Amino acid sequence: MRTFIAIELPEEIKGALSRLQEKLKAAGADVKWVEPENIHLTLKFLGERDDKRVEKIKELLDEACAGRKPFLMRLDKVGAFPSLNSPRVIWVSVREGDTEAKEIAADLEEKICRLGIPKEERPFQSHITIARLRSPQNRQPLVQELKKLEDKPLPENLGFTVKKITLFKSTLTPKGPVYESLKEANLKIS
Repeated sequence: MRTFIAIELPEEIKGALSRLQEKLKAAGADVKWVEPENIHLTLKFLGERDDKRVEKIKELLDEACAGRKPFLMRLDKVGAFPSLNSPRVIWVSVREGDTEAKEIAADLEEKICRLGIPKEERPFQSHITIARLRSPQNRQPLVQELKKLEDKPLPENLGFTVKKITLFKSTLTPKGPVYESLKEANLKIS
């Protein structure tokens, strides 16, 4: 099964990001927008894994969360990979909670590597993907909209407490991916 580990977002955060998507859709670019119900912050993409390995990953997820307290996460600004001038992936950065997310991601990376799953080559960067460009069609109007948002933090109230980390199964369908929670690990001081 295709799997990944992520921080789920509350409905009100997903709603705010959906409204941001609506603003950017006006540019008419050829973009695949992440469905609001699927918006999350990926900590580790695992790819295709068999049931036996998924069971081990569940154990490691518990280990990574034990001894960690819940933390506040606040969203920050809109950005793009590789850049705002040449966007392929549009995302929202994390202002508060970035350090904690990076620590958990690094811990997961080390633990999961012991299962023979290769480490990610790029350094982890806390971000929430909201769109992927499919082609250069109408890219310039989109770039102009993104540049209007550059260096403008999202509203202050886009924050929430991260209390758990989730292992998801992702099933690809013609209408887009469908995510199913396989394991939730609570952040807790033992």
